[in-house]
Amino acid sequence: MTDALAGKGTNPSAVLNASAPINDDTEGMSYLHSVPRRLVTLYLPLGVILLVLLFPFYWMALTSIKPDEQLLDLETYSPFWTWSPTLKHISKLLFETQYPVWLWNTMLVAVCATGLSIVASVLAAYAIVRLRYRGAAVVGGLIFLAYLVPPSILFIPLSTVVYQYGLFDTPFALILTYPTILIPFSTWLLMGYFKTIPFELEECALIDGASRWQILVKIVLPLAVPGLISAFIFCFTLCWNEFIYALTFISSTSYKTVPVAIVTALVDGDIYRWGSLMAGAMIGSLPLVILYAFFVEHYVSAMTGAVKE
Repeated sequence: MTDALAGKGTNPSAVLNASAPINDDTEGMSYLHSVPRRLVTLYLPLGVILLVLLFPFYWMALTSIKPDEQLLDLETYSPFWTWSPTLKHISKLLFETQYPVWLWNTMLVAVCATGLSIVASVLAAYAIVRLRYRGAAVVGGLIFLAYLVPPSILFIPLSTVVYQYGLFDTPFALILTYPTILIPFSTWLLMGYFKTIPFELEECALIDGASRWQILVKIVLPLAVPGLISAFIFCFTLCWNEFIYALTFISSTSYKTVPVAIVTALVDGDIYRWGSLMAGAMIGSLPLVILYAFFVEHYVSAMTGAVKE
């Protein structure tokens, strides 16, 4: 074959080189170029975001285990680290104050108010989206506009209502007033999620003789679990961190919630118990961290709409 190729004037070495696989280094070079680009476009912004989000938790944890002399003397001791941690502030918070009672009050109010808000929001959202009547879109818009009213304006007339019904300085004052700021947004959120559920499923159920209540309980709610979890997380977080209503409607120390109690009970005039304050804030944020850690996937799927036809 070599002689034949030579007879035709073809270089045998050129033919062999042409038949050999060509080593293309383009992919490898692009990988080298993509590493710095990925560092700048992905890892660096992600690191900055993590630093901004996690630094407050680090500062709370560090302050809660620092001795008193290191909290006050920032020139001698490093403000970002301690070599002699102590649990004195956490022990004082848990055993010398009513912090467990405050934590229980916060959990009770948040769970009850969130449950009432979710039930009312489900019924309202389903009625607006699925029941055909004149003005349904207007009602949905008005409900969302009610969410835009600042709570700092609503608590003034609500305080009169709470006092007239004898609910002042009781947990029921918060349980019954928190839904006024929770229902509008959660209703609007569930309205958007209910719209993603195919209406053909309900039509088939209606043809088979199912009632509206059966359709809601057995078809719509199982499909809307991510949306319900998203609304629950929003309502629970807002109840847990709410400050204005809890400060206005509760005066007894034994009925206060964590956001109000740690500010009013752990501050004596101009003396701030920073160690106990940060320990109370850190422990009070743990239930929300656990809640988001378990249900973050459902929360994201509800925000993006996970129901497929």
